[in-house]
Amino acid sequence: MQFQDTDRQNIVELNGISQSYDGGKNWIIQDLSLLIEDKPGQGQFVVVLGMSGCGKSTLLRYIAGLQAPTEGKVLVNGKEVSPENRVSMVFQQYSSLPWMSVLDNVGMGLRFKGVAKSERDDRAMELIRKVGLEGHEKKHAIYPSLSGGQLQRVAIARSLLANPEILLMDEPFGALDIKTRLSMQDLLLDIWSEYHPTIMFVTHDIPEAVYMADDIYIMKSAPSRFVEHIDIDLPNQRDRLTKRMPHYTELVHLVEDKMMSVSEMG
Repeated sequence: MQFQDTDRQNIVELNGISQSYDGGKNWIIQDLSLLIEDKPGQGQFVVVLGMSGCGKSTLLRYIAGLQAPTEGKVLVNGKEVSPENRVSMVFQQYSSLPWMSVLDNVGMGLRFKGVAKSERDDRAMELIRKVGLEGHEKKHAIYPSLSGGQLQRVAIARSLLANPEILLMDEPFGALDIKTRLSMQDLLLDIWSEYHPTIMFVTHDIPEAVYMADDIYIMKSAPSRFVEHIDIDLPNQRDRLTKRMPHYTELVHLVEDKMMSVSEMG
């Protein structure tokens, strides 16, 4: 796939990425590239789809600085990823530190940056209110003190406060019940609308992908690379009525067809 490089700011660049765990005898990912540019006043909501094991989560780990590819470069805001400019990531598994309060978990990134406690608490409370957790800030961030949905709200607030420009999300709603999952989708769209971050979101749920994304990229396996790009031309302001639109249904069917075609590639 070719990616058009415009005069917009490059947020995330994956250039010639390859991954092997046996010295190059077998390549899990080979010659993969991706360019995500800023959309001023809007941000980007990019969803990555692909069969299990194709490396979707690995790509997020590269950008987060948790793993380095065997070959190629990973850049965030034009700089190679390093321990000094890592990006926070929201996992499917609950990742809050259970011995700390919600307030301290959300402010953790600012603590590592040396921000004074009074300032980080104020900024953390702003996001705690935004994600609907006001009144829970002094609770320990542990299940069952908080529900699964509440714990993911903590993780989203923590990531957004630590790095408001980029959110990396690896199937963050996969373990939630359907009611909570739907409400979390709407919460994340509200955050995107208000703060305009670049969001990279991995999911296996095609209707969820179409509802949330403005761009969908599909990966093939063996070895993995991007082979399809679908522009989701729905209104930026979305709610559950969006899912009743005929064009939404058409896009879901289009993505399903593309996914089936990709799954049959050798």
